[in-house]
Parts: sequence; C-alpha cells; structure tokens
Amino acid sequence: MSVTSYVFRATWTISASPDAVFAAVVDVASYPRWWPDVRSVRPCDDSGGTGGDTDTALLICRSTLPLPITVRMRRVEQNRPEGRVAVALTGDLEGVLTGLVVADNGTRLEITQRVVARTTVLRSLSLVARPLLRVNHAMMMRRGLRGLRAHVASQ
Repeated sequence: MSVTSYVFRATWTISASPDAVFAAVVDVASYPRWWPDVRSVRPCDDSGGTGGDTDTALLICRSTLPLPITVRMRRVEQNRPEGRVAVALTGDLEGVLTGLVVADNGTRLEITQRVVARTTVLRSLSLVARPLLRVNHAMMMRRGLRGLRAHVASQ
C-alpha cells in the first residue's frame, strides 16, 4: 500500500433502532447539524457544480488540524433491508466509504474507508506526519459518533 493510501475502520454502537441510524447516515445534508467536523454540505452534480441530484454532495470537513478537506461524495449503494450504504469519494481524498447498519442490542454501525490522498499538501503530510493524520481522523470519527448518538436520541 502506498504511503498516501489509507484504510480506516470504525465500529460505532448506538442505543437507537437500526432504522433511525440508517436514516441519519443516509441524510448527508444533516451532517453539519450533528457532526461538528463536517463544516458544510451542498448538493452538486458529478463535476462539482452546484445543484445536481441528491445522490451527490460536496462536503467540507475539518477536524483538529487546521486542514480543511473537500470531497465530493456520490452515493453508489443504499440498501435499507440489508443495512448497506456506500459512497464514492473524489476530491482531496479519492476512494470509497462503506457502512453496514446491524441490529445488535441497539445498533452497530461498521464503517470502512479506503482512500488515497490527492492534494499536494495531504500527499506531503502523508510522508512525514502519517500517524498525526490518522489521529486527526480518529478524533473526527469520535466526534461523529458522539454527535450521531445525540442526534438519533433527539429524534
């Protein structure tokens, strides 16, 4: 695997129904309301222009490091009966993110991200600060879990 490639895995446990968790996960437009690191979401077309369908969105994220990440997220799978969701990512990061929502004493959400850094800054940082970038990502995911738990509890 290249030094600019990353695989991130997370398992989130949430005291809510799988339906509530699935609904929140596929509602990308709501992310900034409950996930503080997702700074903005706007629908876009496949070229990144404004407008477009609800299957593609432009997200600007920023975790602890002062390094905004812009990605275009295009839904490629949304299967509620099987609890599966997948999106293709392009932009500062390129790859795929998959989620599996499973009933498990509440809900378990298994997240896998396979991405490659595409910007010069991220590629350069990957060479010298890869562990720091991984910690930054882990902190973002931790805040996402806390936010999702609070969001579905308030629904």
